[in-house]
Amino acid sequence: MNKAQSSDAWKKAVDFHGHVCPGLAIGFKAATAGMEWLKQNRSEDEELVAIVETNACSADAVQVITGCTFGKGNFIYKDYGKNVFSLVSRLSGNGVRVALRAGAFQPNERHMELIQKIRTDTATEQERSEFRSLHEQRSLAILERDPMELFTIESVTVELPPKATIEPSVSCAQCQEPTMQSRLEQKDGVLVCKTCSGAM
Repeated sequence: MNKAQSSDAWKKAVDFHGHVCPGLAIGFKAATAGMEWLKQNRSEDEELVAIVETNACSADAVQVITGCTFGKGNFIYKDYGKNVFSLVSRLSGNGVRVALRAGAFQPNERHMELIQKIRTDTATEQERSEFRSLHEQRSLAILERDPMELFTIESVTVELPPKATIEPSVSCAQCQEPTMQSRLEQKDGVLVCKTCSGAM
């Protein structure tokens, strides 16, 4: 077992995500590499901003390692379908972009076959066991690799989003649910939430 596999941070990422998988390992390695590049500690509040270009497993590890979350307003998702992660420090202004290299991780033919059987719920118990074993082996192999083999890591300048908005809630005139004031919209002369306005 290598250092990453035995670390408390990896265990926390696994606990948060719910299981070990290659995607989680990729996010863990990317976030760790980015944090080391920035020379910054985990974000307690909004000191760090994470921008992820995927909503896959790797994004969960980024939240755990960086401390950036949706609730703090410093975890931003862009639906680009890429294992690309940008971290920006509000303290130093420095930013880093960590992008998975082409061909750095590719499930082999058997792994892909088992993934499809799991997804379509056609796998036998023996195949499910084989899948779990192979999934874990591939995940731990990622943890052992040098980040420079897995990713391109480069300095980046990113316009920082404003800090999380804290403002009073106002009841929607239609459903009466408390809604952030700036998210209400005019409809028939009254202020309603986006759901009631038909915008959602």
